[in-house]
Amino acid sequence: MKIIHYSEADSKIFDKDPAKGVTGRVVIGNADGAAHFCMRVFELSPGGHTPKHAHSWEHEIFVHAGKGAVWRDGQWVEVAQGNVIFIPGNEEHQLKNTGDAALIFVCLIPAGVAEL
Repeated sequence: MKIIHYSEADSKIFDKDPAKGVTGRVVIGNADGAAHFCMRVFELSPGGHTPKHAHSWEHEIFVHAGKGAVWRDGQWVEVAQGNVIFIPGNEEHQLKNTGDAALIFVCLIPAGVAEL
């Protein structure tokens, strides 16, 4: 069993195109013996965004804090604390922070793909 505060996990900062102001952490992953899923926590600074991309696996996302928007079907859809997002495989997506504080979200991906 593993119990930590997410901020204790090693972080990786992405701050060059195609991402800006993104801090990512693998909080549960392959190194923990997780055989089926990887849990990551991302923090997007105000004005920050993930790259616009698509891939074969799905995402399950829980918005923990802040407000932002997700790119869905060619348009931005607002999201905020408490929202959940399901992104099917092969769907183009991107998240951006539209607020004045960090947008923090938990993202689950299947084991076997790049964790960060």
